[in-house]
Amino acid sequence: MLITLEGIDGAGKSTLYAGLKGRLLDLDPLFTREPGSPYLGDAVRRAIAKNDDPLVEAALFVADHAVHLSDVVRPALSCGRVVISDRYSDSRFAYQEVSLQGVHPNPKQWLSAVHEGWSVRPDMTILLVVPVSVAMSRLAGRVEQEHFERQEFLEAVQKNYLARAAEDPSRFLLVDACGSPETILDFVEMSIRAKLKRE
Repeated sequence: MLITLEGIDGAGKSTLYAGLKGRLLDLDPLFTREPGSPYLGDAVRRAIAKNDDPLVEAALFVADHAVHLSDVVRPALSCGRVVISDRYSDSRFAYQEVSLQGVHPNPKQWLSAVHEGWSVRPDMTILLVVPVSVAMSRLAGRVEQEHFERQEFLEAVQKNYLARAAEDPSRFLLVDACGSPETILDFVEMSIRAKLKRE
């Protein structure tokens, strides 16, 4: 089973990811993340930092996703393991649809086309939803912020996430990320275990 964690920067995704590592030890899940390819992850991060060609950035994210699937996700799934990924293809649609506005005539159509036929659809996607103002206040303490971490950008990203959830409601679990980290962790752990029992 493939479970993915999504949400805008500042939603608390990294905190949840770390918490699940301790809570789900009995399931022996494989924890992974995107971007994460050993030889493409650095290129993705350099493209983000450089921030001068959104199409190159998007293409690198897709390439990293392909390597992640080939080297990590598919082998684990074929062995029957639960895979939990911190970000996955939904991040591409949520973020790069915004980045590619004005660069490509139809970013969503292009992203759909490049993922068609080979990407693996998650069985469950946990989407942390938080007001952008709250996310921005959480990000304020970061020493270096990426170009994604601007209020108007994150507002558009969150709209994209919610639109994807509306298009595929059986896959998405929306979580109010304004609660305490412990409350969110309890709820998500319970939801994952319930999903596994149903399958």
